[in-house]
Amino acid sequence: MRAKGISYDTGFLRKGMDSRHQFDPEVVEHELRIIRDDLHCTAVRVTGGDPDRLEFAATYAADLGLEVWFSPYPLELTADEMLSLFADCAQRAERLRQRGAEVVFVTGAELSLMNIGFLPGDTLDERVEFLTQPEVLPERVAEVGTRVNDFLGKVVPLVREHFGGKITYAAVPLERVDWSPFDIVSLDLYRSAEIADQFAEGVRGLVAQGKPVAITEFGAAGYRGAGDVGARGLEIVEYDATGPVRLNGEYVRDEAGQAAYVRELLEVFDAGGIDSAFVFIFALYDMPYRPDGDPRNDLDLASYGIVKVLENRQGDTYPDMPWEPKSAFTAVAEFYRRH
Repeated sequence: MRAKGISYDTGFLRKGMDSRHQFDPEVVEHELRIIRDDLHCTAVRVTGGDPDRLEFAATYAADLGLEVWFSPYPLELTADEMLSLFADCAQRAERLRQRGAEVVFVTGAELSLMNIGFLPGDTLDERVEFLTQPEVLPERVAEVGTRVNDFLGKVVPLVREHFGGKITYAAVPLERVDWSPFDIVSLDLYRSAEIADQFAEGVRGLVAQGKPVAITEFGAAGYRGAGDVGARGLEIVEYDATGPVRLNGEYVRDEAGQAAYVRELLEVFDAGGIDSAFVFIFALYDMPYRPDGDPRNDLDLASYGIVKVLENRQGDTYPDMPWEPKSAFTAVAEFYRRH
């Protein structure tokens, strides 16, 4: 793989709530340095909903010599709100590129699932439920692709007005994106039990299309069996208006399983000719590690983070960081160091 990457969350914004309550510049700078030096990444996908935070983290990552995938991540926004966000971020990304940084602009992610107007339903849960109904006909799914491509047809020229580098979009397969306006084909791609036997062949098929292919998101949650459900690992989390609250039952921690999943997919992507891959994710700050007390409160079990976020204390491996590496951290570091 040309670009060995990981996603770095600056905070997901949903209904005025920020998933990363604390955004300490010193912590951000140290985390990005760890991503470069200890994880041996050559690229980072900087995601989030706050343009100022995105620009800060992207700038520091670029100063470290990392390739930056500048990735505004709209959640529950209208088309006009998304266009405004992309125009703002494209200008910020171009300023960074003009300084000499290697920057790819990602025009959103999984828009049909994460935002309003592409699928029936006012919330993510309602939209996912619609897709899982057995009576949903293929032509209804095809309509989603039409809406997404119509919207991206507005996004691409808008972004290119402000940004002179390569652009892409982090798609899910159901969106059937027309990749002709983009420089890179990018997919959020998870292996689940249902498609495990076809996964490697599917990756080779993507690469055979001719354009460079990036996997903008892949990984597993940290409980036993999470690898079998792939992208659906967060379904065990119960939420309220402020964010994640607890798990919906008791689950067994399986950091080794998470690490094995990430390592196996990295091997598939490398062997299949993928250009760039971004592990999901360095840390999810709203899903802390709570090993004591009610097991349902240990939100880290559902986290895709390769570090476990601590509450009210610092870690041991990195005494100035509020987290501790998981087994997946070591798996990523070893794979990227060798390749």
